[in-house]
Amino acid sequence: GAVKLVFHSSPRIDGVSVDPEPDWSFDALVSELNTLEAKLATTSVTSSQFQKTMPTWKRGGERGKPFVLRAQEFDLDDTESDDDGDNKALVPVKRFNCDELYLSDSDDSDVSAFDVQPYLMDEGKEVETALFELAQEHQLRVNDEIRTKISALETALADESQNSTSALLRVEKYKESRQEQDKKLDTQYQRRIAEALDNHLTAVQRDRELRSQIEERKIRSDAAYEEAKRKVALQEEKQQQEKAKAEAEAKLRAEEAKRAALEAERKAAMEAEKRAAAEAERRAEKEAVEGGAAGTFQKVTSGRTQQEAAVHSTDDASRVSNADTKESGNLYRAATSAVSLESGRLQKLKELCERNQAIRSSSNQDYTRYESHISRLIRQIRGVIDNVRSKSNDLVKLLRDPQCPQSISIEIFAKKFISYCANLGNAPFASGYVIVLVTSQVPAAMDVLLAELHRACLYTVPKHMVYKKSIFQSKESYFKAIGYREDGGKLESTQDYLNRLESYMKVYGALVQTEIQGVQNLHGLREGWAWLARFLNNLPANQYTAVSLNAFLQMAGFALFRRYKSQFVKLLNIISQNFLVDLKVRQIPELTRTLLEIETYIKDKKFLEEPEGRRLEANLLSSKSVNY
Repeated sequence: GAVKLVFHSSPRIDGVSVDPEPDWSFDALVSELNTLEAKLATTSVTSSQFQKTMPTWKRGGERGKPFVLRAQEFDLDDTESDDDGDNKALVPVKRFNCDELYLSDSDDSDVSAFDVQPYLMDEGKEVETALFELAQEHQLRVNDEIRTKISALETALADESQNSTSALLRVEKYKESRQEQDKKLDTQYQRRIAEALDNHLTAVQRDRELRSQIEERKIRSDAAYEEAKRKVALQEEKQQQEKAKAEAEAKLRAEEAKRAALEAERKAAMEAEKRAAAEAERRAEKEAVEGGAAGTFQKVTSGRTQQEAAVHSTDDASRVSNADTKESGNLYRAATSAVSLESGRLQKLKELCERNQAIRSSSNQDYTRYESHISRLIRQIRGVIDNVRSKSNDLVKLLRDPQCPQSISIEIFAKKFISYCANLGNAPFASGYVIVLVTSQVPAAMDVLLAELHRACLYTVPKHMVYKKSIFQSKESYFKAIGYREDGGKLESTQDYLNRLESYMKVYGALVQTEIQGVQNLHGLREGWAWLARFLNNLPANQYTAVSLNAFLQMAGFALFRRYKSQFVKLLNIISQNFLVDLKVRQIPELTRTLLEIETYIKDKKFLEEPEGRRLEANLLSSKSVNY
């Protein structure tokens, strides 16, 4: 058998295992020896045991307690581990003889267990043992350094791991906080984007609606213009046909008149011959017949009486037809009642202006601020109910302002309003609403405003000035008298005058038809009906009266029909049968459009349709209209 050395959990140096924990207690050593003896007794009779106590070194080179080297005989074929079951590497050693080995039983001896060294090994082995011990010491030092470095590395690694963990935790917390902050910022940014987008879409929608309304109005206007143009073309064609027919009839009448003239000349010649023959016979029988002269005198007297009666009859008819017409050298054509009302209003205006002139002369106060404020309010009038209410209230406050005399405020109000009415884009219905609302609170302003309107447009009376060469030195003087404006020494064109005339009449027509619940119109439908009757009874048919009548009917016709029903229709029939016929006879090319509009208004019964703008709108962007 062979001997195997078993070192539990010990490193190996040159084939020898070193116990990492060599410190043994006494009880542990006794227990180990007893166990070893029992195993040796059971395994072989020839087996022997020995113990050799060898010195060991602790860390730092100090000697510690010796460790025990246990040897056991084994067979070379036996490769199993010792009793504790651990698979330890078997270290082969040289065979040696233990017959003379002496094992000491002393437990407290510090001397090595191999007391008799010569019997354990020879002297040549001492060097080997010393080298073995040096190698073992070196290995222990290396192991201690390795353990120290490993411990330091483990400590550094643990610290680094802890630092890394802490850093990771901080990074995670910072990441979470930044994510939360980014989420909040993103939410706010998305909210702002949504709000901006909503505002933008709202603005775009509002703009599209406004453009759509403008386009619709333009389309309706273009359609109305094309329809009017078509009707004008038809009317012109009809007029051309009628003109050709009239020319043919005139030519025919001329030929007939020529034939009649020739026939009259022939008859006159025959009558002359007969008279000559009769005169000859009378001279021949003069002396024989003395009673012929008396008969002839009676016939002449009878003829003169008949002629004088006819003249007197004509004068009486003229006086009857002009019973309600003011005679002033036949300069004006107007009803006496209308002229009387006009004179009263103009007198009030004259007295008001004189009183205001005295106030301005006796006071150094400047009323320019009130004038500009009133003018601005009037220019801002629109066909919107809120606008009409606010402007009316502001104007009433200014007219009642104690710092400015009311007579001056009324004069400024009347002049600025009539100046505003001269423009075509003056919103006539809205102007009528404002006038009624203001004059219901300040009644004195109505007559003053009407007087200014009569001065600007005499057809609002109604009244027409007749051109007479004996009175007017030239046509220009006549034009100035009826209201033509002069700019730089040159009169305005007739079309400009007619446009301004139409604007004045539209405002007047809108005023008389305005009806507001709970508010009295001091110049309402009754005055409008009287104006229409006086106009048809006294004014001639010409381009000025035609434009005035057309503008008045467009504004007030709907309300007059609702009030007077069939009586208004009768007046329209009179216009169609008399006024329009007289206009056609005059054949004025500039009146073609006006004539067509009046005919269309009567034939198509436009008076049954409410005119555009009569109902005030709720707001500027709304197409919905409401009654005031």
